[in-house]
Parts: sequence; structure tokens; C-alpha cells
Amino acid sequence: MHIDLDPPNGITGFRFGMAADEVKEAAARLGRVRIIDEGPPRAWRFMKIDTVLPQFAITFHIEDGRTLTSVEIWRPFEGPEEISVTWRGVDVFRTPAAVVMAAVEAAGYAIEDREYGHPRVEDLTLGFARNPRDDIPLDGDEDDDAARPMYFSSVLAAPAEYYGQTASEG
Repeated sequence: MHIDLDPPNGITGFRFGMAADEVKEAAARLGRVRIIDEGPPRAWRFMKIDTVLPQFAITFHIEDGRTLTSVEIWRPFEGPEEISVTWRGVDVFRTPAAVVMAAVEAAGYAIEDREYGHPRVEDLTLGFARNPRDDIPLDGDEDDDAARPMYFSSVLAAPAEYYGQTASEG
């Protein structure tokens, strides 16, 4: 399976602004679906469509209660299926995080909060996480408090307005 991140438009097979029912149907073709907080958004809660596949998961966010507003993809585990998640040809989970960030910067984008393990690229509407996982080696000595996971554990893609911008700004 190959998923291409195409912010601010969407990801392979899913466009931002897609109706929630369409997202549910398309997600069900990928794997087992669980709907969380279905319906209109409430304080601090909104609809999510969790899609669980054998080696990884995708969470589709329906923050307005009607349409696809962002997608979070979790790092695939090793297994029989070849899974890649790319942005402009760079595999965001198999390429070391520092190399992914260098490619983003080389493309002319600024990275916010890079040092906290959850960098985001507001002009590109991508957010990354470097959360510890047993299958992700550290990028330094494990006794070093500054050592972080070498690879990203998840990526969030969203439309241009997600980080408070308009399409003309991003």
C-alpha cells in the first residue's frame, strides 16, 4: 500500500472537505472502522473515524461534524505488506526524521517546534510526532536525556486553514 501526502489537498484516496459519509465508506474499504463521537462537534470532542489495518492505523478527523478536516497516519509496524507513506517522494516513516526535516527545509518551508519532538510545518500543513516506540531506535545513546526516536511515529496532514492560515497565505 502506498499513501502520498498531498497537503493542503489530502492524501491518496481522501480529499479534505470530503463528506463524512464518503470518508466512512472509503475508510471501510481499507480496514476495520470505528466511529468515535459521531455527530456535531462538542467542547473538546469531535468525530473521528479510526481505521485499523493489520500493520498500522489511520485516523480521519471530522472536526466540523460534516467533512474531512485532517488525517493522522501512524507509523506502520513490520509485516508482510509493503507500506509507504511519502511526501514528495520522501518516505516519512522509513527516512530518519532529521533527513525528512532537511527535505522540508530544502523545499523552502519553516519548521516550528522542531526541538520538542512534535515539529509542524504550518505553511505546508503537516505535523509530525517522534513518540517513543519499541520498534523505533533512538537517534543517540539511550542514556542521553536528549536522545529522541530516530523516525517519526505519526504524521498529520491538513488543509491550508488548519494552522489558522488561509489558502492564499500557505
